[in-house]
Amino acid sequence: MHYSSKSSFTILFSILCLNTIGVLAQESTIRNVIINPSGMWLKGDLHVHSRHSTESSNNSISKIINFSKSVKMDYLCITDHDNHVNGDVAHNTWTDPEFKSDSLLLLYGAEWTTTRGHGNVFSAKPYDHQKLFDVRDQRDVNIGKVKNSLGVHLSANHPSGKDNFGFSYDLVKSIEVWNSAIWPKNANAIMIWDDMLSSGRMMTGRGGSDSHHGVPTADEKPTSNTYQAEFNYVGTPTTWVFAKKRSLDAIVYALDNGKVSVSANPFSPRVEFYADEKGNGKFEMMMGDNAVSTGKPIKFQVQLMGNTLVDETYTITVIKNGRKLNAYEVKGKTPIVEFADTPDLKIRTYYRVVVEGKNTPYPQVPKSMGLSEKMVALSNPIYFNFDPKF
Repeated sequence: MHYSSKSSFTILFSILCLNTIGVLAQESTIRNVIINPSGMWLKGDLHVHSRHSTESSNNSISKIINFSKSVKMDYLCITDHDNHVNGDVAHNTWTDPEFKSDSLLLLYGAEWTTTRGHGNVFSAKPYDHQKLFDVRDQRDVNIGKVKNSLGVHLSANHPSGKDNFGFSYDLVKSIEVWNSAIWPKNANAIMIWDDMLSSGRMMTGRGGSDSHHGVPTADEKPTSNTYQAEFNYVGTPTTWVFAKKRSLDAIVYALDNGKVSVSANPFSPRVEFYADEKGNGKFEMMMGDNAVSTGKPIKFQVQLMGNTLVDETYTITVIKNGRKLNAYEVKGKTPIVEFADTPDLKIRTYYRVVVEGKNTPYPQVPKSMGLSEKMVALSNPIYFNFDPKF
């Protein structure tokens, strides 16, 4: 077939444009960054052990807090093993004179350590942890009654690893989908999370370093586990919560409601995920939100915020109902991707995002980057047609 030179140029130009759009999404020179004025992003670690966990070493509470402040954390939950103090967390970790900070928000919590696995408890205020410890080997229905009476957030720890959570997932509001800097061991945790989401549970995915060992200071002596602090410590990974205000209550509310994303370390970019449910360009929905599908296409926006490596290319993969929907390559100071898709009119549909690429360095924990491999960040889902009373 013969084309004129002008027609050939037009066709070639169109093809090149389409290919460019499909391969490399442009950053905010084309699309505007979404700034949500109704709250703030706070970063922290939800799984850390101090000297009150007997297998921990060189890790006093003051050392953990001072380190967290040095890497600009906003909040922290020290989750010592409750069985190491026979359930009496209240008179050990929480009454330690070092359990205080003038700037770091300190959640009350513990690692619920049982014969059927481990879970973390998060609370904005002191609670009677002894009651939860005392029913640890009872039937799930009895455990649920106690947990509900305490008004705490219970989360499943390392669900696919050692001491995996072996209780009903109806007991928990969140799941540790990213445990420690070692990303590859979390693949099955992600699979379990997708199973729970597909079943209708709007379950928050969170991270936790599960760090036990610090660097010796003063007259402390190193142990056989001291080396771990270079590979895995506070913030590997970092859990970001979108809080209505800078308070403990707001952090727990965000965990309850899926306003959460996770990054490889405190300096890695944070992924934010939004949807324009009403088609007005305002992107009213964010992670954790749920809407009724109209059967019409929805526009979504993914953006990487913070310390991106501007010369590196990131791969943003969109997961729909547990399966890959599409992938986009982005780069720049604030990479942004927009895409459109149609949630099922009647059946539950959820979308979440995974970000891969080269990680921003974490000088304080220099060997963590190698363990995280290409995993940079992940989002929580945006939901359609989920039953909030499930």
